[in-house]
Amino acid sequence: MNGGDEDTGRAAPRKRADARRNERVLLDAAAAVFVASGVEAPIRDIAARAGVGVATIYRHFPTRADLVIAVYRHQIEACAEAGPVLLASGTSPHAALGRWIHLFVDFLVTKHGLAAALRSDEAGFRQLHAYFLDRLLPVCARLVEAAAAAGEIRPDLEAYELMRGVGNLCIGADSDPRYDARRLVGLLVDGLRLPGAAGRAEGVPFPAIP
Repeated sequence: MNGGDEDTGRAAPRKRADARRNERVLLDAAAAVFVASGVEAPIRDIAARAGVGVATIYRHFPTRADLVIAVYRHQIEACAEAGPVLLASGTSPHAALGRWIHLFVDFLVTKHGLAAALRSDEAGFRQLHAYFLDRLLPVCARLVEAAAAAGEIRPDLEAYELMRGVGNLCIGADSDPRYDARRLVGLLVDGLRLPGAAGRAEGVPFPAIP
């Protein structure tokens, strides 16, 4: 009797872990499809990328707004967690900052479809925007401060103005195929480096936004 209870106890956490892992797979697939095709991309494309049926997507996320918001939060957490890892593993703080900005651009592409997905839910949009700033601004600030302390970028750069500038460069990138926002963001990241600082941002790739 006790052995059965113990088995059930062990199975429950494992089931929860599997469910979380499966949800991450769905959100990663949705994020990739949204970046490539926008938040109005067919659900069947997301299901195919995740290797599941369309019904599975709807079981987890009954509406498109539910899915977009979940992807939004998922990408925020991924960006937040990536900052310290990139700083610890990069060849320089400037290289880490460049790679983090690359992830941030992917996030911004999805974010631009958030307002349409939420429709008239202005309070929900503001709440998510506050969450975005609370989680990502300190991460960007740490990367900027590390690069400044290493003498790679000027010391008076503010993380907020950098994030705002990158965001402004990404506006409209999904509606004009002639506009290569990633190229301009890459030039911005390279341009942060002080004259005489060695090297570049470790070959940070900024492919064109579709």
